[in-house]
Amino acid sequence: MTSKDCGSHGHSRRNLIRRIIWSIIFIIFIIFLTILLVWAILQPSKPRFLLQDATVYAFNVSGNPPNLLTSNFQITLSSRNPNDKIGIYYDRLDLYATYRSQQITFRTSIPPTYQGHKEVNIWSPFVYGTSVPVAPFNAMSLQSDRDNGVVTLIIRADGRVRWKVGTFITGKYHLYVKCQAFINFGNRAAGVIVGDNAVKYTFSDNSCSVNV
Repeated sequence: MTSKDCGSHGHSRRNLIRRIIWSIIFIIFIIFLTILLVWAILQPSKPRFLLQDATVYAFNVSGNPPNLLTSNFQITLSSRNPNDKIGIYYDRLDLYATYRSQQITFRTSIPPTYQGHKEVNIWSPFVYGTSVPVAPFNAMSLQSDRDNGVVTLIIRADGRVRWKVGTFITGKYHLYVKCQAFINFGNRAAGVIVGDNAVKYTFSDNSCSVNV
């Protein structure tokens, strides 16, 4: 074989490799374009959360100075999938309460679950904290709010979700949920007594903000 034949053979082989590489790139581009078009046509919506009620079993400030908070709530939180063609996997969902941006309870985990099209899930976990240190300025505000009768808490949910379109499942997205809870300690008649020193407060149309 002459050197000219060897050069021609090598050039043909390089052209073949280039064609294979460009074919693979083209196929990947078509796949991603198809996924993007399907996603745009379906127009997925975020899940909608609603804080329905909170049963307060304990809410006490102690210590000297008083900056240790012991609290125990049972909340009812519902989630609705507004999409009629997209399912939602809740791979992780942790609930906790905050007061003036400070976390005042431990995290409570919701078991992983799948939410089908237009489906509603309802969870009723306990959210609690025992002798949780509260920043001095927050402790003063908390005691003042308690004395005035109403304490505003934020119930938060942090988690990871995936979307399911047909057989296609996306990667994980971070989910942030924030719900306001107005606890009326000054008027027990605002709630329903459900046990020894336990009061259930029902919230009307208390929708939560959701970011994904």
